[in-house]
Amino acid sequence: MAKPPLSMRPTGWFQVAWCDEIGVGDVLRMKYFDQEMVAWRAESGRLTVMNAYCEHLGAHLGYGGKVVGEVLQCPFHGWQWNRQGRNVCIPYQDRPNRGRRIATYPVVERNESVYIWHDVEGREPFFDAPDVFASFDDGAAADYYPQQRLYRPGLELHPQYVLENGVDFAHFKYVHNTPIVPVFTRHDFAEPVSFVDFTITFEGADGQRIEDVNSGVQAVNGGLGVAVTKSWGMVDNRTISAITPVNESTSDVRFMVYIGRTAGKDPARAELKARQFGQEVIRQFEQDIDIWAHQRYSDRPALTPDEFQGFTAIRTWAKQFYPNGRGGSTADGHATSRTGGRQ
Repeated sequence: MAKPPLSMRPTGWFQVAWCDEIGVGDVLRMKYFDQEMVAWRAESGRLTVMNAYCEHLGAHLGYGGKVVGEVLQCPFHGWQWNRQGRNVCIPYQDRPNRGRRIATYPVVERNESVYIWHDVEGREPFFDAPDVFASFDDGAAADYYPQQRLYRPGLELHPQYVLENGVDFAHFKYVHNTPIVPVFTRHDFAEPVSFVDFTITFEGADGQRIEDVNSGVQAVNGGLGVAVTKSWGMVDNRTISAITPVNESTSDVRFMVYIGRTAGKDPARAELKARQFGQEVIRQFEQDIDIWAHQRYSDRPALTPDEFQGFTAIRTWAKQFYPNGRGGSTADGHATSRTGGRQ
């Protein structure tokens, strides 16, 4: 895949781990946005994500760093750093170094996931990461079977590919074998958190009419990094997709599924069916991944008239998340390709 003509340092909330990967006292190494980071959980349970290198002599805090109460202790000389990234103790000195600070990231634990706020300009968060239940004003985790997960690290794709998939009505029939092409009933890209609803079915014959379909999907996109969906009229399920840039050419992909509990059925059989359906939802997402991971970003794309509105809306919306407020091949200051265009 050619390097996408899109900045790999967008602004927004991005998943860097699952909550249960970081227990009390744990220090987890990670790399995102070309930056070595560590996540650590204090004795109080509070989670911190910060850049990985000690400001003293540059030791990596993920290799031997230790949680001591509410601080992280460097393995090299015992310097201690609090959750704001400030030095609070040098064990062989009377006072800490108040002039140095390790960069930290705003953190939210939601959807059983750890999200950090990334912004190259250092701005505070100006929108919330979506919640797979609260964003739809109904349901709770207790109403669903345990979360099923997919993790594909280091794929050559950009987060925007996944978000654009949400307005791409034509791919459903050819990638996912839906009997009819879905119809979008809502495109709302007025705010950083956007909304896309569409009518869809995965069952039936090619001859059925969209007017007869009584099922669909509602999606909430929290910037480019996190999207949650709710299905209606089908098997009750919620999904979360989270795409996080690792470096200038790759991203980690995480996808999660909740299947609704069914009352009045044999519990063991119902849970097995839920597991199987969840795996089918994941399989369909993997079908998309196989395309995204080998896709070349087309700018400007040769869109049909029916595709133009949705793709134009989402690409215009996406521009706000790039460092210079521009998407497409202008994101890194390069000239926009003029090959191709709207049909």
